Amino acid sequence: MGERKVLEYERDLWQSGIRFVAGIDEVGRGCLFGDVVAAAVILPEGCEIEGINDSKKLSEKKREELYPIITERALGIGIGCVSASVVDSINIKQAARLAMKKALEQLSESVVPDYLLVDAEKVDSSIRQLAVIHGDALSQSIAAASIIAKVTRDRLCLQWDMEFPEYGIAAHKGYATKAHREAILEYGACPLHRKTFLKGLLNEQLELF
Repeated sequence: MGERKVLEYERDLWQSGIRFVAGIDEVGRGCLFGDVVAAAVILPEGCEIEGINDSKKLSEKKREELYPIITERALGIGIGCVSASVVDSINIKQAARLAMKKALEQLSESVVPDYLLVDAEKVDSSIRQLAVIHGDALSQSIAAASIIAKVTRDRLCLQWDMEFPEYGIAAHKGYATKAHREAILEYGACPLHRKTFLKGLLNEQLELF
């Protein structure tokens, strides 16, 4: 991710006099298990952090290395989590948006952003914003948010794995792997599974037996 692209959106905003630019992203949208987690991050004007990229393109080790650097240099960070039961009640798209709104609200308790760069979504806020397609690969602020959200959720997965060890959450992070689907068939769903996500997948899996 070249320097020109990674700060293109931020530089345009900074040059127009907008100081506090928040990047917002979420992770866990496609999981069968656990919360959707979003993060909102404001980095200082002119800040460049080597190695930041879309969290999906980084190794776990690299994300863990970048996490403390981002938290140290950020002017503010907000985290928003929405549970599996809420995902089931309002659908995943609305749950992702709600997680982003919660992250923004927490961020705004310390630093109120002037502008939002959001990864391909719209946040329920009166603050001016831009939905950036593939934003986690094009905006440093969004990429930083994706890393914070991913590391936060991965750490939650380690806690959930201790609570429900039979599903192997620490390994697959709640995604629909073969091992995860087979564990659901063997043990049934637990309270942290997204029930609305399981119907079609389990029907497909059952046809294989």
